[in-house]
Amino acid sequence: MKFDHSIKQALYPSPEEGWQIYSSAQDADGKCICTVVAPAQNMCNRDPRSRQLRQLMEKVQNITQSMEVLDLRTYRDLQYVRDTENLMKTVDGKLKTASENPRSLNPKSFQELKDKVTQLLPLLPVLEQYKADARMILRLREEVRNLSLVLMAIQEEMGAYDYEELRQRVLLLETRLHSCMQKLGCGKLTGVSNPITVRASGSRFGSWMTDTMIPSSDNRVWSMDGYFKGRRVLEYRTMNDFMKGQNFVQHLLPHPWAGTGHVVYNGSLYYNKYQSNILIKYHFRSRSVLVQRSLSGAGYNNTFPYSWGGSSDIDLMADENGLWAVYTTIPNAGNIVISRLEPQSLEVLQTWDTGFPKRSAGESFMICGTLYVTNSHLAGAKIYFAYYTNTSTYEYTDIPFHNQYSHISMMDYNPRERVLYTWNNGHQVLYNVTLFQVIKTAED
Repeated sequence: MKFDHSIKQALYPSPEEGWQIYSSAQDADGKCICTVVAPAQNMCNRDPRSRQLRQLMEKVQNITQSMEVLDLRTYRDLQYVRDTENLMKTVDGKLKTASENPRSLNPKSFQELKDKVTQLLPLLPVLEQYKADARMILRLREEVRNLSLVLMAIQEEMGAYDYEELRQRVLLLETRLHSCMQKLGCGKLTGVSNPITVRASGSRFGSWMTDTMIPSSDNRVWSMDGYFKGRRVLEYRTMNDFMKGQNFVQHLLPHPWAGTGHVVYNGSLYYNKYQSNILIKYHFRSRSVLVQRSLSGAGYNNTFPYSWGGSSDIDLMADENGLWAVYTTIPNAGNIVISRLEPQSLEVLQTWDTGFPKRSAGESFMICGTLYVTNSHLAGAKIYFAYYTNTSTYEYTDIPFHNQYSHISMMDYNPRERVLYTWNNGHQVLYNVTLFQVIKTAED
């Protein structure tokens, strides 16, 4: 089920408390890819592990919760189908009348019938989505069946092996897992999935995000509607709460924001203060500004925005390498500048001039120290340019992605989830990314 794969949710809050299972992206065959994180070594004992395994089995049995996500995703389309029911009856009635009495279909009546049929055309992609959802349900059932078989095998193994032997097997697997994770470092972007619409809310422009750094047990989602003079940040407890528009608290920022280039990093919101090149670090827990600092020479107030405008002069973002600011200055002649920031003080650590004109960019995002730039914010956009900070080199790329709602005003990468968050014409949309990785061997 594609939607669930992009939203990671651990069954346990930390490795110290038990096994963690995360959903992830899909492979080329559309099958789920899961990540299993083993518990800390000092927690490996018989009774807690057995209890945790039982709890995990119960989670698998309660798969109906995942079905609720599918229900939410298709609710709006279902409502559309219901709304078109009367229209379909009207068209059917007119067709019957015309077939029984062809002379009754004068030019005016024919045009009215043609107009009503045109109104029904958007129903076709909705029906296609239903067929796709039906296939996803079959995949989900197969994945649950496979996972249940694996869990049963684990349960039998726990009873069949001596505890100390089982503990040694777990420690060996942990060692191999850590070794593998060290080899699987950053990668080069090679593809972007089809869009996954999470919700339609707010105005045409805005931003939404999860924290890019904190443990994945924290599932909070933040939403900031509009691109200038806004101060209201909504914090939702979970992604499901965001989808339903429930269980949220409001933060009223002491200073209004400009643009949509905000980022949540390690429990704080980093954003550009309205009508200035000042960066602000707002801490959610204490509800206070911890730091504010001017980004020297950076343009603001639509001096150097992206192609869509919207006071998007300064774009803050985070990736595997830390916190970044993407902007431009007059001495750089409007070309995109990348600066790596120190998260505590907001001081600039290092700066690169990409040579790419910012007004020709639709949006941009960082992955593994590489800035990727789209050539438009409208339909037909593609990822067109990549700048590598580790080598200070660039290349032109041709990575397509489907701009479903034709106007992207925010596009940011989340390294914790390896997905792109976008605000697309009042829709909150996710994209899975594919990274090419070279795995080093022991001989390298």
